[in-house]
Amino acid sequence: MRILKVEQLVRYLRELFESNPMLQDVWVQGQISNVTRSPQGHHYFTLKDREGQINCVLFRQAMELQAVAPSNGMAAVVHGRVAVYESRGLFQLVADLIQPEGVGKLHLQFEQLKARLTCEGLFDQQRKRRLPRWPRRIGVVTSPTGAVLHDIVNVIRRKYPACQLVLAPAFVSGEQAAPSVVAALRALNESRLVELIIVARGGGSLEELWPFNDERVARAIFASRAPVVSAVGHETDVTIADLVADVRAPTPSIAAELAVPDLQGEVAKLKRYQEQLDALLPTRISHLRQRVGTLQAAVENNSPRARLEHDRKRVTALHDNLETCLRHGLALRRERVNGVEQRLALMNPYATLERGYSITYDPRGHVVSSTSQAQPGDPLEIQVADGRISVETTRQQDGRSETAGTVQALPAATSPFAAQPAGADRG
Repeated sequence: MRILKVEQLVRYLRELFESNPMLQDVWVQGQISNVTRSPQGHHYFTLKDREGQINCVLFRQAMELQAVAPSNGMAAVVHGRVAVYESRGLFQLVADLIQPEGVGKLHLQFEQLKARLTCEGLFDQQRKRRLPRWPRRIGVVTSPTGAVLHDIVNVIRRKYPACQLVLAPAFVSGEQAAPSVVAALRALNESRLVELIIVARGGGSLEELWPFNDERVARAIFASRAPVVSAVGHETDVTIADLVADVRAPTPSIAAELAVPDLQGEVAKLKRYQEQLDALLPTRISHLRQRVGTLQAAVENNSPRARLEHDRKRVTALHDNLETCLRHGLALRRERVNGVEQRLALMNPYATLERGYSITYDPRGHVVSSTSQAQPGDPLEIQVADGRISVETTRQQDGRSETAGTVQALPAATSPFAAQPAGADRG
């Protein structure tokens, strides 16, 4: 007999539960009671019917994805997996989806897939791409025989006829629809011919639209190299493909409207721009011409050539002013010298010689101003205006001295007072 520890038995039961596929993907219908919420945000409740009950837990992360919260007395269908709570030896249903009773199975599957793909980030707005503004080729995944393709072609031809459409035919209903749509998306991406893909089909029931709630289609759209516009059903129909696509359009016609620009509208916009440009261009050119003139004048004023020319003119002006000042100073000093000469001439004793006076010098060159200064026989010189006369003194009978001699023109005296014409220019 083998004796097991409690830990070993509980672990075995946990592994037994986890290895059973049915217990890991189970739908349970019943009434919710004993709802409690932990401080961490987890919800604990009991799901029961007339014959039995099971403990359930809805963790906080799963609770954030629910449309409704569990409440006492709610009749609901709960999806989850059965797990063993080892520390207490209890088994419980770990729920990930709660739907009120009466909701169809397909809707429950839709909500379950939606919750799982949301956790994986397939619906994140941050990853969604902008559509190309001027697509040259657009791929269309739809039925080649339906009215959807006709509507898309008409809209593209009307709005933007320069764009080419590449059809990737696919089934849009039935069991073959989901693999067919996946194959069409893969073919368009591998061809690298298109810049944008439209996945479209007309309206229908939930069962008819169900291929576009298939996980394979959702992942194919998510993996598409080119941005995807989804237009499945009518405006009120929302599929998993719509949520994964980069842009959702309410109808196929609106998908075509969103995919291409309005060529006529763009041409009209260009014409308006042209008119505005024609109106603004002359004013702009005039303003720029004035600015260029101002900048050119500033450049010329600040250029080395302009500065050299300015400095040259300034030097020339200074030279002229200096020359004028020098000439004026020389003239003033010349006048001063002439005045001094005139005053000196007036003070020159030799100037009186011009009026007939003379000066007598003894042999030593002293001026003789009295007869007592000369002895008989002394040679004397008499200074007159144009030279000197050499004479000798004689004695008269009355005792006075007199002169006698010959006239001899001698060179003029070298005295600083030698007579010169008044006002003579020395300069």
